[in-house]
Amino acid sequence: MRRLGNTRRTVRTTPSRGRRTARLLTAAGVCAAALATLTAAPAQAHRPPHWEVKETGTPDVRFRGLAAVGRHTAWVAGTHGTVLRTTDGGDTWRDVSPPGAEEVEFRDIEAFDARRAVALSIGEGEASRVYRTDDGGTTWTESFRNTDPRAFYDCLTFFDHRHGLALSDPVDGRFRLLSTRDGGRSWTVLPDEGMPAAQDGEAGFAASGQCLVASGPKDVWLATGGAARARVLHSADRGLTWTASDALVPAGDPARGVFALAFRDRVHGLAVGGDYRPDQTSPSPAARTTDGGRTWRPAGTPPPAYRSGVAWLPHSRTAALAVGPTGTDLTTDGGRTWRTVDTGSYDTVDCTPESACWASGEQGRVARLER
Repeated sequence: MRRLGNTRRTVRTTPSRGRRTARLLTAAGVCAAALATLTAAPAQAHRPPHWEVKETGTPDVRFRGLAAVGRHTAWVAGTHGTVLRTTDGGDTWRDVSPPGAEEVEFRDIEAFDARRAVALSIGEGEASRVYRTDDGGTTWTESFRNTDPRAFYDCLTFFDHRHGLALSDPVDGRFRLLSTRDGGRSWTVLPDEGMPAAQDGEAGFAASGQCLVASGPKDVWLATGGAARARVLHSADRGLTWTASDALVPAGDPARGVFALAFRDRVHGLAVGGDYRPDQTSPSPAARTTDGGRTWRPAGTPPPAYRSGVAWLPHSRTAALAVGPTGTDLTTDGGRTWRTVDTGSYDTVDCTPESACWASGEQGRVARLER
């Protein structure tokens, strides 16, 4: 996996190991009106929807893990074992970091509500761990610690409050998956017979917690990079069997590939990525699918640079946001074209069905999309 951040054997400030490395508005009608404002001509008298930065008081932390619960509640997780939670829309943040986890680096967090969350730390061997809380972060239980030095966990996802998966880079030539049936309290390694063979150098990117995403009760997709071709793998049975397709984004280098996926249902999906190195261009860092990931088409007008996070806007079948170190881009046509709407640095973005969008990234930066 690619660790992109402030950890051992990091590669600049991107996602994972060396070679491995922001309720939008408040209701459906309001969201639609806001989207119209966002896409209108700039000569409007009022300010269009925008990211409003929320002060977290953690300038030395990079938050690549983000879980948006609603307009008022969100969790972020990042470097130095840091986990924060807000229940007042980001006006205040509570440090709910797991005790004794100061040396681990969180790259993903999934939250079911204001009290229940599951966080993943990344790294080789025992640095890859899973923690769960049922009391808003007052206490945590370490529910998994990787003991295989060949494994390196990148991201996790949940189908519902009980069933979820965690993704590791390939072990013995195939991606490894952990499965939980009790909301992350316990984990088992899935058999890999139904997993296609990995390409030479292929891995996941722990950049935004979006290299493994689910939609519905059984469908899940994983994104890859680092090899000759960037791929998206799909499973329709919660990770038991998989098919692979080429994603048509920059590949052929350990720093290139698909960094994030978003599916608004089981057929419409978006992929973003590129080359995370700031001195390298990413000529085609976005693609879309309308058949569940069997085939992908590159964006006609893509984002101008590498993007590490992507999310569909609530109550829209065609609008989505992509974020990265150099800005935020908007599509209103299902990923065919993108345009930059903000130049702030964010690593990941998450939106909820209740119309809340949040983003997070370097220097303790967290923001909520405001009208």
